[in-house]
Amino acid sequence: MAAFAATPRSTGSPAEGRCGYYVAKKKRFCRMVVAAGKRFCGEHAGAAEEENARKRILCPLDPKHTVYEDQLAKHLKKCNAREKPKPDFFVEDINAGLKDETETPEQLVPISSLPEEQLGNLITKLKKASAGLNSTLKDQILSHPALHDALTDPKNGDSATKHLKQQASILGNIEKLKLLGPRRCFVEFGAGKGKLSHWVDIALKDAEEVHFILVEKVTTRFKVDGKHRKKNSVFERLQIDIQHLCLNKIPVLSREKLPVVGIGKHLCGVATGVTGDTTWAESTSGL
Repeated sequence: MAAFAATPRSTGSPAEGRCGYYVAKKKRFCRMVVAAGKRFCGEHAGAAEEENARKRILCPLDPKHTVYEDQLAKHLKKCNAREKPKPDFFVEDINAGLKDETETPEQLVPISSLPEEQLGNLITKLKKASAGLNSTLKDQILSHPALHDALTDPKNGDSATKHLKQQASILGNIEKLKLLGPRRCFVEFGAGKGKLSHWVDIALKDAEEVHFILVEKVTTRFKVDGKHRKKNSVFERLQIDIQHLCLNKIPVLSREKLPVVGIGKHLCGVATGVTGDTTWAESTSGL
């Protein structure tokens, strides 16, 4: 919670309809909208005389916001940060891999803290372990006509162009693997706004029985899911960590028995690892 002055600043005034408290740290008045007839927003009203000195406290579920202490019990029942019932497809640590019961937190140390000799031994072991692997990966930058107009739009900046090229290449690779077709379910891991699934849907045109499951562990703003109105495509968003996701128990997959194509544009190293361990539905095709 931002620090603020105990009283409004003596000079100047807040914008009309905005809170009258001066936020010292930001050197400006609070910009929150106030209720009709009120001078201060809910965040700062607790210290104001007109609110009878009602005390505001940090929410125990999410300290990023505050709540009136005398309304805490009511707030906890509707707070967005409250723990919600787990869906059937939530199976704790199902993709976390085998746990070594002999391992203790004290044994986990960053590589940078290892002594030089021990680090050298580790590098030798890694080189020996990887020497026999025949898994040379080649860059395969492709494209797809579904993104042609978007890629040639002169309004694009460097960032937009970069992302569009990546999405076009992923679509090109999906098509080359013969995975871009009807009657299947595309699961986008780390979906974010869902733009990769958006372009897959555009590429599939009027393909029948196409489902999209967008997996993202955090709430996402400006999602593009709502822009899809094709009767042959169904979009479903799951807010869950991949670590706990059991695909077999997602209703549409257990009911329809559709082949599954896993896609993703941005996954951190840990997420990439658990994606590889994800429990797949029957008759799956992975990418």
